[in-house]
Amino acid sequence: MQTPPVRTVAVIDDDRRVLTSLANLLASGGYGTRAYESALDFFSEGWSDLVCVITDLGMRPIDGIQVLERTVHSDAATPVIIITGKPGEHTEDYYLQRGALGFFRKPVDGDALLDLLDSIA
Repeated sequence: MQTPPVRTVAVIDDDRRVLTSLANLLASGGYGTRAYESALDFFSEGWSDLVCVITDLGMRPIDGIQVLERTVHSDAATPVIIITGKPGEHTEDYYLQRGALGFFRKPVDGDALLDLLDSIA
């Protein structure tokens, strides 16, 4: 009997605690995780075999908006979920209109995040 392929999600956040927390959450939902502390590391590795990318908004030198734009408009067109811990100038609709699959404020609602991932995986 063949083992089903692991559904892998990339998580990009410059806070290691968030990376660890989301990796644990995703594992509980049956997902593998590739964790990145910067978008530069993420882009250097590639993303064509991922179910989804979860990215924080407030990072440097590449922020979550740039991750969204580059990833959604790539040949792989990988879905992107935006997370943020800081209220910003834009609403959830702003990110959804630019192609984000979802938008969550930290602390992230784990059940809602897994439900959203399950809807596309």
